[in-house]
Amino acid sequence: MSAHAAALVALRSWLPPSTEQSALRDRYVDHLEARPDGLARSCVPDHLTASTLVLDAGADAVLLTLHAKARRWFQFGGHVEPGDPSLADAALREATEESGVAGLRFDPVPVQLSEHAVPFCGGSGDVHHLDVRFVAVAPNGAAHSVSDESLDVRWWRLDALPDLEPELHDLIALALERVQSSAPSSRAPAE
Repeated sequence: MSAHAAALVALRSWLPPSTEQSALRDRYVDHLEARPDGLARSCVPDHLTASTLVLDAGADAVLLTLHAKARRWFQFGGHVEPGDPSLADAALREATEESGVAGLRFDPVPVQLSEHAVPFCGGSGDVHHLDVRFVAVAPNGAAHSVSDESLDVRWWRLDALPDLEPELHDLIALALERVQSSAPSSRAPAE
């Protein structure tokens, strides 16, 4: 299955957390149905991207990147490359490359969608990223590094976050809900 076909399957089966997210999902599906090149960065003015919010093992902190071009703190992510089999694979690849963290426990089901203008992408006119966002949990004591695309990579406690875009706060809340709902119960099974 091509990455384009896999993206359509993933988005069509995704259960959005709100009516706004449902409308975005429909927009993304319509875009992909109309554009066989809808995942490629050469598809303008819009193309899909994939990103990952990385939480620490205790879900007390997030690992963010200070994006070199935007000069703002974001989750890790970027363009879908020709060798990526799916949006989830692209998101995991980007998170691993940009954070330097190995062994991420990655959830392959999207958490949030975000359409946003990216003035530094494409070089001409208005370009919009149709971002599909995922969540991953770093192993205990994971070491991170700074990639060429970042000015800094840093753990931020949830009670001491830097100035973030409002959608990133929403992403953090959705990611925490996802991770906490999938955590194994600490109670012993009944006998």
